Amino acid sequence: MKGFVFFLTAYLFMANLNSQDMKTAFINGKIFTVNQNQPLAESVISENGKIIFVGSNIEVNSFIDDKTKVVDLHGKLMLPGFNDAHLHFISGGFYLLGIDLRPAKSLYEFKDILRKYILKNEGGWITGGRWDHESWTELKLPSKEDIDPFSPTSPIFVSRIDGHVGLANSLALKLAGITSKSENPDGGIIEKNPVTGEPTGILKDNAMDLIFKIIPDKTLKENSEALLRSLEEAKRFGITSVNDITEKDQVNVYKNFDELKKLTCRIYSIYPINDYEELVTEGIQVGSGNNFFMRGGLKAFSDGSLGASTAWFFEHYQQDTSEFGLPNDIILNGKLEEWAFDADANKLQLCTHAIGDRANSFMLNLYQKIAEKNPLWDRRFRIEHAQHLRESDIHRFANLGVIASVQPYHCIDDGVWAEKRIGKERLKFTHAYRTFLNDNVTLAFGTDWPVAPLNPLLGIYAAVTRRTVDEKNPEGWIPEQKISVEEAIKCYTLNSAFASFQEKIKGSIETGKLADLIVLSDDILTMDPIKIKDAKVEMTIFNGEIIYQADLIKSER
Repeated sequence: MKGFVFFLTAYLFMANLNSQDMKTAFINGKIFTVNQNQPLAESVISENGKIIFVGSNIEVNSFIDDKTKVVDLHGKLMLPGFNDAHLHFISGGFYLLGIDLRPAKSLYEFKDILRKYILKNEGGWITGGRWDHESWTELKLPSKEDIDPFSPTSPIFVSRIDGHVGLANSLALKLAGITSKSENPDGGIIEKNPVTGEPTGILKDNAMDLIFKIIPDKTLKENSEALLRSLEEAKRFGITSVNDITEKDQVNVYKNFDELKKLTCRIYSIYPINDYEELVTEGIQVGSGNNFFMRGGLKAFSDGSLGASTAWFFEHYQQDTSEFGLPNDIILNGKLEEWAFDADANKLQLCTHAIGDRANSFMLNLYQKIAEKNPLWDRRFRIEHAQHLRESDIHRFANLGVIASVQPYHCIDDGVWAEKRIGKERLKFTHAYRTFLNDNVTLAFGTDWPVAPLNPLLGIYAAVTRRTVDEKNPEGWIPEQKISVEEAIKCYTLNSAFASFQEKIKGSIETGKLADLIVLSDDILTMDPIKIKDAKVEMTIFNGEIIYQADLIKSER
């Protein structure tokens, strides 16, 4: 804890140093503005956190005086700061601070990483992990028998990479009261051994809540430490804004950091829909807050995930003809429709997770009903993920004004194994980015971190090349859905700002907008798209201040 206090003190001290108002000129760059009226520029000047000039190297000289800090970009590419439209920000911090099971490529490696971690953290709950059995040599789900031998005194619940499947050891199952007699909750599955009837330790979707509810809540101090870690990671990847899927106990952390003026990334908070009445009581609507911490979004689930075979489809799964996936319990009991109508009437934005084609169709139907019956307002419905769709439903996004909030890295990751889940025919409109853009749908890009890597450049690479991570699709997986680099950048900046009602203040490099900018190591607009994944962020500017800087770019004065 002493180390954390020292780190926090040093962090706040440096943040105070950077909080002083200063005019900074960034000159001699290639500036892609994402402003269709002025697509390219050479220089930008920021003052008091906002952009006051965008133009040529010749024009900029009249704005520079002796008190102006000048940064020569040496021809480097400058973009608006990245805006991640969908992630779990504080959860990502805990992932960085805790156990990482993602590198495991076999069941043996999975067990070895977990066993070594438990040796240093024995006794308390072991959570997190983000394992992916699809990348293992065995290609099968683990069981409690795999981990029980080295965890007799430590309750374990480690999540699969998508967050829709978790593995519990016997101790955790016992603490949660899960036995052979336990029935599946609505929208969830307790996997059981077909011979013995005993739980295997694998829990899917809503069944995971049986464990989550007995895991102790994170303290304010723990959440603060995780947020600090996430902010540092965001700087490194040029992320200056996020649309965060916020858990209930995380709001006070954001409020504290905002009040102390210590946020180095702008937060648009998307709160659990089952607690939406708290926001209504507080008078919170879309746009409540300030440029650093804003609220007004609500997150709901309509189904599970493809990796867990719980995404909800019209037709059965290819590998299991008895399964169509799982509609969430709040669909089955009618709560989602009830809450959504009331929340929309109170001007709260609906952002609903939907992966399978039936889940997406259901949500489009519900959104249409709400738009027809509730008073008109700038509601900006969102579907989070929007991965697998019928062609007819894709066109409904534009007609209804629904934002497709997608995560392109999932495309090249899931593409390794998606066909065996749902077959080739249904893949034609999977991650249908080109079709969305051709239909003038607002396509907003995010990472879903820590489900996928935080680096937006990997997302741009994925959207532009669609080369799966196993390198077996060199021309791209479903290549007709590729988009251009320019379009991908817009999806990660201006479109993401639009998705949170903030396109007038950020998302492009324009006079009067917030001075959130990044500089890249390479010109991703002209380089071989295959190499985009190797590009780096060399400078991150937040609110006009340089908060991250690599060695290759230095201030002139």
